[in-house]
Amino acid sequence: MMKKLLVTLLSASMIAGMIGCAGSTATAPAAAQPAEQTADAPAEDNTEEAQEAEAEEDTAEAEAAPAAEGEPVTLRMAWWGSQTRHDITVEVIEMYEKENPNVKIEYEFYDFDSYFTKLKTLVASDQVWDIFQLGGNFPEYLDKIYYMNEFIDSGVVDTSGISDAYLKITQDTEGNQIGLSNGLNTYGIAYDVDMFNEAGVPLPTDDWTWDDFADAAMKIHEHTGNFGSSGFTSSEFISGCSTYIAQQGKVGENSFFNLALDGMGFDDAQMLTPYIKMRADLIKAGASPDAGAEMEITDIENDFLVTGEAAMTWVAVNQFPTIYDICAQEGRTLALATVPRVSKDGPSGTVIQSSQMLCVSQDSQYKEEAAKFISWFQNSVECNNVLKGERGIPINDEVRKALEAEATDGQKEMYDYVSLVGTFETPEKINVLSPAGQDEVVDNYRNYIQQVVAGDITPEEAADKTYADAKKLFE
Repeated sequence: MMKKLLVTLLSASMIAGMIGCAGSTATAPAAAQPAEQTADAPAEDNTEEAQEAEAEEDTAEAEAAPAAEGEPVTLRMAWWGSQTRHDITVEVIEMYEKENPNVKIEYEFYDFDSYFTKLKTLVASDQVWDIFQLGGNFPEYLDKIYYMNEFIDSGVVDTSGISDAYLKITQDTEGNQIGLSNGLNTYGIAYDVDMFNEAGVPLPTDDWTWDDFADAAMKIHEHTGNFGSSGFTSSEFISGCSTYIAQQGKVGENSFFNLALDGMGFDDAQMLTPYIKMRADLIKAGASPDAGAEMEITDIENDFLVTGEAAMTWVAVNQFPTIYDICAQEGRTLALATVPRVSKDGPSGTVIQSSQMLCVSQDSQYKEEAAKFISWFQNSVECNNVLKGERGIPINDEVRKALEAEATDGQKEMYDYVSLVGTFETPEKINVLSPAGQDEVVDNYRNYIQQVVAGDITPEEAADKTYADAKKLFE
């Protein structure tokens, strides 16, 4: 059964201070402790069903057992991301191997789409990497995730520097620790300050609207010939279309999917129409890339904003320091703007959440060793001095303070932005998960926008079709 991750509201006071390839072991871990028996424990059950259940439990415990002291261990690890992420992750893997000479980590890295293509292949063959990276789509892979609770209870995974609130953002409703968050994150609009100034367009404000966004994109395109806004489709549906629904009505009144993740979070499909029309109008005017141009974007580092061909793009803010540095080397200045709102005084629809997390695989022969690496990855100041929050703002208090002291200009902008979003009014609980089948809904939604551009359907029809596709996920 799909479990639901409910993110607790992160208050301003919690946020304000924050902000393919190869080779690894730590000290021998303590064995997980069995549950304490009580006087009310049931009598021993010797039925065939009970014996089978006990055998399965013994197998699970054996699989999670630690490697012997000094025993050679080979772990497999994989992730997706930019070239910067690849480089720094390889560097810290090599650090870990030096500290733990009996551990070798064989690693693979991919772009986003290729990563999940490979993961699905490994799922089918029961060969998922020992340590693997997941985001909000983790419910699709629950059967391949080994919960970290026992490692936290035994101290193998150190959570002493991580607040309960930050642990909960990667827990299910039953308190199972799916993984440890790689960092706090949210969405925003990265923009080229100079391109705005060149076109004589006012810089975005913290309460700008979608009308302001569209007007800026059009004027910048007319004046410079560049795209006013890039498409960067991997973020736009979540940070744009879904957020647009959450911005309507009172805070928490609407969401794209409901909190229980068993139905829609809004009733009127036509609530989508203005947003879809805006997207199509920008594409028709040449102020935003069409489907063919969007196919040229394979990762954030070759987005049209980064190549100097667009003034704005959608961005998960942990990506911002990377593109900030790239553009700074070319003498260009980037900044972060909030996601536009439906109305200036309406809900922001934007929340703080986990960027991604590292998980232990059910298929791993060395689950405890995998968990030890994840603990080191999140808690080591030395490790994170290399990672520098590229995956998101660290959840460990000591690590976060150390990085703040040495932050680059791009990182400071990221910290400040997350602090700002942390002050926005948000629902007490939200659901940041993706139901099974959402990828097809998103693909269809993008196709509908292109059909509107071509004049084959109206924005109203596109809204109805998108809503119907999403609703079918729960039938």
